[in-house]
Amino acid sequence: MPESLAPAYFDRVYARDPDPWRFRDSPYERAKYRATIDALPRPRFANAFEVGCSIGVLSALLAARCDRLLSVDVADAALDQARRSCAGLPQIRFERMHIPNEWPDDVFDLIVLSEVLYYLNDADVHRAARRTSASLRPGGVALLVHWTGPTDYPLTADVAAEAFITASALIVRTSKRTPEYRMDVLLR
Repeated sequence: MPESLAPAYFDRVYARDPDPWRFRDSPYERAKYRATIDALPRPRFANAFEVGCSIGVLSALLAARCDRLLSVDVADAALDQARRSCAGLPQIRFERMHIPNEWPDDVFDLIVLSEVLYYLNDADVHRAARRTSASLRPGGVALLVHWTGPTDYPLTADVAAEAFITASALIVRTSKRTPEYRMDVLLR
């Protein structure tokens, strides 16, 4: 079984380039973020959790729909950028966490896992799914978004998402597939 990517991998990526996936200016990212926000099944969430926030671009968009948002990443360089770019959004709290090994002690009505599950191996995807289920309030939403192109990551988008869905025992509300990504909205 492949290993989940270690935090050092992301430290190296951000040391080479402060925006390695072009989150700020990529037309693909802008369109995917718009679709992500549009997929939220409610206009407002009291307490949300974003896994893998990177430099905070999606965090800022989610903040407009959340009273409180905990956004986490494993890379300090990414978190530093996220804190600077979202400094005017007091409802966001940024923390360093290595998911699924670390997990917040809170209950959420929204958990977003965007472009993160395929960095994990199958066992860690299952742990993340179980932790997500346990951390969602009844009626809570889990939103998965993953690029479906080729990678050298431990899992593909489809394998990671399907493993997560199976292990979570959450109800699939919608699944959407574009030529570039898949999006799954799950309900507790």
